[in-house]
Amino acid sequence: MPARVVVLADDLIWAARLAEAVAAAGGVPVRIRRLDDLFAALTDARLVIVDLTARAYDPRRAVAEAASRARVLAVGQHDDQPLRKAALEAGAERVYAYRKLFEDGPATIRAWIGEDPA
Repeated sequence: MPARVVVLADDLIWAARLAEAVAAAGGVPVRIRRLDDLFAALTDARLVIVDLTARAYDPRRAVAEAASRARVLAVGQHDDQPLRKAALEAGAERVYAYRKLFEDGPATIRAWIGEDPA
């Protein structure tokens, strides 16, 4: 059964790109735009991608909430080191730059989906 991957992103372009990368990696993307929708999405999904450059939600809180129940991959600006560090401290397994997921998204996400979290 394909993995369901929640994609939390309020930017429409990045939400679409991330969802397309998840689908190309063999997953089933579940696109959401608000933190409130995250809780409902986590009832049957154990993988979450959080876009850290958000206006509609606090990205640190989003990572922390998601990480309390799921594996989390985050994506953000390559030069925003404080936010990238905060995402890791909040529970993200990895934080990738937008460029990495733009250039190699399906392979990167496929590898992450297939990793053993232990």
